[in-house]
Amino acid sequence: MPVSHNSIATTKNSMFWAACAGALVMAVGMGFSRFAYTGVYPVMVNEGLLTVQDGTLAASANYAGYLFGALFAAKLASHQARRWVLISIAGSILCMFALALTATPWAVVVIRGLAGILSALCMIAASLWLLQHHGYQRGAPLLFAGVGVGIFASAELLALGQYFGFKSPALWLVLGVGASLFAALAMLRLDNTQSKIGHATDSEAMSGHIPLAAWSLIVCYGLAGFGYIITATYLPMLVKDSLGDVNPAHVWAVFGLGAAPSCYLWHRFHLRYGTRAALRANLVAQAFGVVLPVLLPNAIGFLGSALIVGGTFMGTVTIAMPAAKKVSHTIKFNLIAIMTAAYGVGQIIGPLLASRLYSQSGTFSSSLVAAATGLLLSAALTLRYPTIR
Repeated sequence: MPVSHNSIATTKNSMFWAACAGALVMAVGMGFSRFAYTGVYPVMVNEGLLTVQDGTLAASANYAGYLFGALFAAKLASHQARRWVLISIAGSILCMFALALTATPWAVVVIRGLAGILSALCMIAASLWLLQHHGYQRGAPLLFAGVGVGIFASAELLALGQYFGFKSPALWLVLGVGASLFAALAMLRLDNTQSKIGHATDSEAMSGHIPLAAWSLIVCYGLAGFGYIITATYLPMLVKDSLGDVNPAHVWAVFGLGAAPSCYLWHRFHLRYGTRAALRANLVAQAFGVVLPVLLPNAIGFLGSALIVGGTFMGTVTIAMPAAKKVSHTIKFNLIAIMTAAYGVGQIIGPLLASRLYSQSGTFSSSLVAAATGLLLSAALTLRYPTIR
């Protein structure tokens, strides 16, 4: 029986709202739970709850947890995705509330490690739920834009809380409440009904482009994780007093503001020019954004870095995940999970290197140069060599 136009329109509308739900899940599990720490971290240091070294250890624990969570999710099937989405966002919210109740560095490290596990589960489960279980690959830009929305919303909540004089425990409570509201909205459309749209996929639209092989994609993605994470961890601390009375949380909001719409732009670029060209352009631009505070250590440099790195780091994800699906049949393991694990390894190394170099020089300049170099090496892997396809 032919499928009616009304039925197709209803299905497309349903998938759009499913993508919105996925975006809200990403906002909770990534934007709030994972990245809001970047905004609270300087506050906790100023209050004497953490030292810079304690904060770096907590960040590394989070990234180690992210790696562990990615490995755990390596065999996760798409029909299990919704259950793990629910577990990950509920656990992420509980971690935020738990941070409001602790005042010891070791507890912060443990909680941030657990939050990292849950963030990885959120990223992978939400991707499986929308892109594979529902088969809505064209929802990828909206799905990953949720991370930027979460970063922006959490940063502005932090700025508002600081305006009213809240200390870090109260800030974590505010974040937990905000994340709970996002999660409640997501639940309205977080169903488990499969409804695949029968039209050409993005992979089919890109069939004329030479893909990046699985192992090259893994290494490229791992270097990208190392390249962006120093900026994503220390940006508000880099700003210090460069913006006068402006709260550094607003700079972090700019980071999120750049991330949300960039997913659409990089997705379109990917479709038109292919994985290699899109990743290369993305990573080179990101490298420039990472090193910009070294070249211009002033308000322009910091804001430019926030906008450029924010406008590229989720673009890397938006390009890499569909690219992984295209070549996933060439290997026997879950490519998305292994790529996420490689990204996690890069994220662990970044803060540890930054902490060591900071203790020697008192600045993050050499760390940012190292991070930019990693991004350029990643971009080099997208070039066509005789042995790399």
